[in-house]
Amino acid sequence: MADRVPKRTLLLITQGAAMASALTLAALTLTGVVQVWMVLVLALVLGLATTFEGPARQAFTIDLVGREDLLNAIGLDSTMFNGARVIGPALAGVVIASFGEGPAFLYNGLSYGAVIAGLLLMRLPPNTSASGGAAQRRRLRDGLGYIAHNPQARLIIAQLAVLCVFCLAYIPLLPSFASAVLGGDAMTFGGLASSNAAGALVAAIMIAALGDRLPRVRLRSVALLAYAPVLAAFTLSRYVPLSMLLLAMVGWCGITTLTLSNTLLQLIVPDGLRGRVMAVYLLLIGGVAQIAGLLLGSIAQVVGDVALTVRVWTAIGWFVQLGLLLSQGRALREPVEAPQ
Repeated sequence: MADRVPKRTLLLITQGAAMASALTLAALTLTGVVQVWMVLVLALVLGLATTFEGPARQAFTIDLVGREDLLNAIGLDSTMFNGARVIGPALAGVVIASFGEGPAFLYNGLSYGAVIAGLLLMRLPPNTSASGGAAQRRRLRDGLGYIAHNPQARLIIAQLAVLCVFCLAYIPLLPSFASAVLGGDAMTFGGLASSNAAGALVAAIMIAALGDRLPRVRLRSVALLAYAPVLAAFTLSRYVPLSMLLLAMVGWCGITTLTLSNTLLQLIVPDGLRGRVMAVYLLLIGGVAQIAGLLLGSIAQVVGDVALTVRVWTAIGWFVQLGLLLSQGRALREPVEAPQ
């Protein structure tokens, strides 16, 4: 869909659906009639809207800023997202403590109005890639075929797949680290999550500020290979401040890898296929990583040692990642040619 219809139109529809979902939840909560099944239905609606919104938003960035400023723009987007991860939950906690859940859901729903207004105020050139003809007749397999046959895109997607399966899978297990490994409580978990977000925010600000002055291919490779060792060091720590520092470094490696991978993919992919390729990118991060986390949690439960399980799991991923770099790394040694 992101390659078949104008991206701004799709974003307006998905933001409207998300806004309706949030306002409905607010109304149900404020009137006291909300039930669990209602929350599940609304979560499904929001999930569907997010699924369509993600590829369109990612592919829309280059339409807004052009190729020259793409890395800075993605860095700014990541800065906003990770800044919200640090500030948003705290603000929501204050609102809930002061006024209750209903007003918090209401403010969330109203906040979509700013996004919709911003989209409506944009003045963009005609989107020729989404305006019928051959572009509309292309199928999803064209995007998958492009990834399979382009060595640069294939390497980036393969590396991201390994990262999602073997490294990002630890995230659902953070509460277990806080309680079982570090002997802490909910506040300890909050500190770990905030530290991870803070490290991610530092990476996003660095990329947004320095942009193309960064050696993006080499920096991405360093972050990619450093992720697993730093995460393994985190699993060995039994001291909360040290664990927070290491988790901040993990956040830095993760966002550096994802932001630079996002940029390189968007520069490599032709305009008519960008939505489909970015959908695969988001499928890995928003789907594969969560399934891998569920699998890793099940393995940890059988083993009985969450720290050991994550350490071994990430070690396997590091060797696979190193093998990919050594065998196919030449694909990204040359400057990426931006197709017109």
